[in-house]
Amino acid sequence: VQLVESGGGSVQAGGSLRLSCAASGRTFSTYIMGWFRQAPGKEREIVAVSSWDGEGTYYSDDVKGRFTISRDNAENTVTVYLQMNSLKPEDTAVYSCAADRIYSAVRTGTPVPVYWGQGTQVTVFS
Repeated sequence: VQLVESGGGSVQAGGSLRLSCAASGRTFSTYIMGWFRQAPGKEREIVAVSSWDGEGTYYSDDVKGRFTISRDNAENTVTVYLQMNSLKPEDTAVYSCAADRIYSAVRTGTPVPVYWGQGTQVTVFS
């Protein structure tokens, strides 16, 4: 099983980044998937969630209207994207994708989602 993130980097405030998470090794097309982030000295928090088919989404208040989650349920690899626009310095964090069959696990982090990526750093400078 692999969840591999890419697309992180450094960007000036107001800019955009697109994160990708390629998930393979399970039938991830049937899994809830989401993006978490953790900033230095802060607890991990959910950013966005996608239902198995991408029709249902959730966003934290901090990113609503600026971030968009989407997914491509290809046969062997499911890719989940996080389009991040109008980035702010407070968006600086390590972003990780997660997957679970239980919605609440991804939506709240409880229970802890079963599958995680390794994380990708996003740095927004002013």
